[in-house]
Amino acid sequence: MDYFGDPAVWLPWTFAALMGLSILIYVVLDGFDLGVGLLMPLAEEDQKDRLVASIGPFWDANETWLVLAVGLLLVAFPPAHGVILTALYLPVFVMLIGLILRGVSFEMRAKAPIAQKRMWNGAFFAGSLMASLSQGFMLGMYIMGLTWTLPHVGFALLTAVFLTVGYSFIGAAWLIWKTEGALQERAIGWAKGGIWGLVAGIAAISLATPFVSVRIFDKWFSWPEMLYLSPLPILSAALVGFLWWKLSRLPFRDDQWAWTPFAAATGLFTLAYGGMAYSFYPYVVPEKITIYEAASAPESLFIILLGTLFVLPAILGYTVLSYYIFRGKATALRYD
Repeated sequence: MDYFGDPAVWLPWTFAALMGLSILIYVVLDGFDLGVGLLMPLAEEDQKDRLVASIGPFWDANETWLVLAVGLLLVAFPPAHGVILTALYLPVFVMLIGLILRGVSFEMRAKAPIAQKRMWNGAFFAGSLMASLSQGFMLGMYIMGLTWTLPHVGFALLTAVFLTVGYSFIGAAWLIWKTEGALQERAIGWAKGGIWGLVAGIAAISLATPFVSVRIFDKWFSWPEMLYLSPLPILSAALVGFLWWKLSRLPFRDDQWAWTPFAAATGLFTLAYGGMAYSFYPYVVPEKITIYEAASAPESLFIILLGTLFVLPAILGYTVLSYYIFRGKATALRYD
């Protein structure tokens, strides 16, 4: 293929890359704030406000990346959008209910009477759990080719649990960075437990993916294709070792390196996502529709690309700006 001279080739590839980048950013950013919500029941009552304060300036902006990813799927790959969302209608519905419940409870827990605060804390946890489990279920069904059979649903339920644990781990890593004192020490303990769930999830997906199709199996185990994939498991193992070593040494007296577990967790998520992208490319619907078959007309894609060149920097800009403005440790939660 002429990747640079033919718009029918480079435009679908460009939009697939933009959509993939948006999903990855969403998984990391909304992953940690979903993870903080999942950890709410484990925190003391006087610590829960600090948990919410650690994600308060970011959580709604983080979800913008999901909107962007779904929007790109719709306008750039309409047939794939129809197939994927039709197959995953139920878990998408559950996810949206969870995200709505999170948004409502986030505001209500701070404005409702004190007697109702515990109820809204529970709703915040429930919304986080619904969103995390549904996203994990969708991941498992996508890997299995979006076909609803008993073994595929069983695998999807397994990935739902593992992704939820993975979110709780990256949420704990975020809290290590953004909190201090007793809450930070508790977050270190949560991260030590959660890391093994994340590792088990990555291992389960890695074991299942090559057997989805002969094409993916050959990509993983044929020479020299397997050489291209080999850095991913090596770097992943190195990051897991680094994370365990770092968590065993925290907290440091000056808290200087508290950001490193979150950075390493982000790297681990990125490597796992990169392995999936390598395995399924060029398919947007596994083993059924490629990005080139599902893509809109090149003329349409070019116009959409011009709009994306304005929208994407704006979203990226205010995301970076919000994280810069609210850098440092989470302060007391205030709404006055």
